[in-house]
Amino acid sequence: MLMIVTWLEILDFAIMAVVVGYIFSDFFRKDFRSVFDTKAILFAAGITAPAIVLHELAHKFVAMSMGLTATFHAAYGWLMVGIILKALNTGFIFFVPAYVSITGLSTPLTQAKVAVAGPLTNLVLFLVCWAVLKLNLIKGKRAVVFTVISKKINGFLFIFNMIPIPGFDGFQFFSGMIKTYFMH
Repeated sequence: MLMIVTWLEILDFAIMAVVVGYIFSDFFRKDFRSVFDTKAILFAAGITAPAIVLHELAHKFVAMSMGLTATFHAAYGWLMVGIILKALNTGFIFFVPAYVSITGLSTPLTQAKVAVAGPLTNLVLFLVCWAVLKLNLIKGKRAVVFTVISKKINGFLFIFNMIPIPGFDGFQFFSGMIKTYFMH
């Protein structure tokens, strides 16, 4: 039986979500005397983790649809960088919370499709949030705040990940397209 998502991947999703929620929880804390505000951590995780997990799952599922093997991983080293930056109160947050390892033979076009799948997922989530807000489809301050922040995070992730520099999805996408269509 083919497992689409393994138990280890689910564990990595959960750990990554909690750590990311903790890293971003200061934006939602009401009581700054407490280091661990559970409600703020859960709210932050609820906003940030879906953007990250769905981004990475898009890479995984597109790769799998092309016959490649793909596995989601929490990037534990980078998550520690995020925790350290938060602990040092730098005001600067930069880390890679997760990634998908992909194995198998692929073409530059396949690599481009896999690379762009994540950012396109963030673009779709951005557009859904934008439409929900524009059409006033939700009520309640908390739901509106959740949707506004989710829109911003997904817009940021789309733009940031499409930057065409090595290590970014944009580089993989553009280099794959150039190799496919301009370097025969």
